[in-house]
Amino acid sequence: MVGIVIVSHSRLAAEGIRELAAQMAGPDTAIIACGGMEDGSIGTDAMRIQDAIVRADSGDGVCVMVDLGSGIMSAETAIEFLEFDDDHAGICVRIADAPVLEGAVSAAVSASAGDSLEEVIAAAEEARGVKKLE
Repeated sequence: MVGIVIVSHSRLAAEGIRELAAQMAGPDTAIIACGGMEDGSIGTDAMRIQDAIVRADSGDGVCVMVDLGSGIMSAETAIEFLEFDDDHAGICVRIADAPVLEGAVSAAVSASAGDSLEEVIAAAEEARGVKKLE
């Protein structure tokens, strides 16, 4: 099953988004919150993101959801680090270009249905166009 990593500058935001997505997906979907810095401050850390990707992977790939621009840079760096990690170099990871909350929920539902990584990414990215008001 495709795993999901939620990257936010805030630990509380990442955990809240993970909680909501997990309720929609069920207990078998690996959804890992990776928010804030190790000391609890605001920010993102490529090494922590790399660890979250490894924990989320079950062999079917990992969809990474991010909140802001520098989180994207940290996630990209984490993915580059994986390329040099002999134990985890084969993990297929993609960053979804999607709003983090709506995209994470859509990705989680798709992953829980057994969809492929490409389908999970597509479900997350479809959330960009969902209108909340008419």
